[in-house]
Amino acid sequence: MLFLVRHAESIENATKYTGFYENPRPWTGPAAHALSRDVVGLTPRGFLQCLWLRQTLRDLTGPGPAIRTSQYRRAFDTAALALPGLPYEVTVLLNEQHYGAATYMTKQELYATYPEGTEDRQTRKHLWTPSGADGESLACGVLRRATAFVDCLHTASAADVVAFTHHTAILALRAVLERRPVTELVDEARVRKTPNAAVRVYEVDGLFHARGTAQPDC
Repeated sequence: MLFLVRHAESIENATKYTGFYENPRPWTGPAAHALSRDVVGLTPRGFLQCLWLRQTLRDLTGPGPAIRTSQYRRAFDTAALALPGLPYEVTVLLNEQHYGAATYMTKQELYATYPEGTEDRQTRKHLWTPSGADGESLACGVLRRATAFVDCLHTASAADVVAFTHHTAILALRAVLERRPVTELVDEARVRKTPNAAVRVYEVDGLFHARGTAQPDC
């Protein structure tokens, strides 16, 4: 079994429009990305969601699942709190989409600074590649990493794998696991994203089969 878990609610999720996104942005692109990756932690609600995950994953998984998490603090904090005492492996393959120089820019600032990317950002979000050497699109960079992650699952040391990751990574992973166009999943996400701390369950028998979603009540 494979369990995809979106990290619990972070400070960034809770204060997106009042805390991290200012116009003009007070940080450079590299500083903004380092802040997002290394500093942003969980809210009190996020800690409660981790307690919910602890019971939920205990009920769903077998003993000693293999745990994978992204390099972002909010993901491995969720893993450590949801499955305490178990070792986890950090991997770049589960990272959030790298927004490069655009990290934490408001849309207004983004379009003013990089007008050449406005149309893609507005109408072809899966193809939009943020400016800067490290910027990656969902349809290329994130999807490539998701494919590599799924390809290496056969090396896991346990029958069950729990992967703690992010919204954009989950879109890409679902495209690979469910054999669906990423554009279709992006359209669905415009209506409703995978909630924080939600668990997507997949059974493996050569192919991956979606077996449902568990969502926190807090």
